[in-house]
Amino acid sequence: MASELIDPDGEGSDASADPWFEAREAVLDLRDVLKAAGLARQFPYLQADVNAFGNGFVTLGRTTPKAAKRLAELLKAAREAMGEAAFAGREREEER
Repeated sequence: MASELIDPDGEGSDASADPWFEAREAVLDLRDVLKAAGLARQFPYLQADVNAFGNGFVTLGRTTPKAAKRLAELLKAAREAMGEAAFAGREREEER
């Protein structure tokens, strides 16, 4: 409910507890990495949003096959550099 996001005491809210701010922070982090990789223009629809149920979402949007392949290469390189342990269990976390 939208009223749950309003701070009734007027003391300020914790941005990390707000789904939109959490999504926005993730978008900014991803934007910075995409810019560093030279892919910023290939993800023009990158945005933070909240659905009708108050869940935060990150929309990557459409991109070119070339940009998707480049992103896959970067993720693969990160996995190789960080090791399998860094990526272990991620599927289970996302199912929650």
